[in-house]
Amino acid sequence: MSTTPVTLSMENIATAFAELAGRDADLAAILKNFGTPPFWSREPGFPTLVHIILEQQVSLASAKAAFEKLCAVADPLTPENFLRLNDQTLKSAGFSRQKTRYCRHLAQSIVAGELDLPSLNEMDTGTVRKTLLKIKGIGNWTADVYLLMALRRADIWPVGDLALAKAVREIKSLNALPDSEALQTIGETWRPWRAAAARLLWHHYLSR
Repeated sequence: MSTTPVTLSMENIATAFAELAGRDADLAAILKNFGTPPFWSREPGFPTLVHIILEQQVSLASAKAAFEKLCAVADPLTPENFLRLNDQTLKSAGFSRQKTRYCRHLAQSIVAGELDLPSLNEMDTGTVRKTLLKIKGIGNWTADVYLLMALRRADIWPVGDLALAKAVREIKSLNALPDSEALQTIGETWRPWRAAAARLLWHHYLSR
């Protein structure tokens, strides 16, 4: 029997932070030093998935610039409007050839009815991940960020995130950057609020 996924809200995230701080002195120190993180969230849907794909392996600033250029030439940013853009237009907006292919495949999957993004809201987390991973260009990191930011699932832990790894290394005084396996092990102690822990760690990284 499936259970309703726990999502983070303005109401329960304070409880999550308090529980995490009570369990882990290093996370408590982030709250003490930098305060509560902003309630980062994104609107579920095609534009957000495109934005996350643009963020793959580049800075947030360069991805944001490309996304804003895209929104200026495809308004509104729908799968249909995206598919009308030619290679040169997308290149001018900052799309690489690879990300052009990825986002076109995403748009085509939605138009063809192969991917129904609104239905993800009602799926359990494992099913959401499996559904997204079927789409070329969406890997674990992209699926995790969508689950964490757009669907606001409470226990998502994006072990492929570099900023997260850097923050963990710093607060835990590790000798080396933790790999995905090490991050997975460290994150186990923060269940069922690992997405809240990730937000604290990103807050630490950005504040530093």
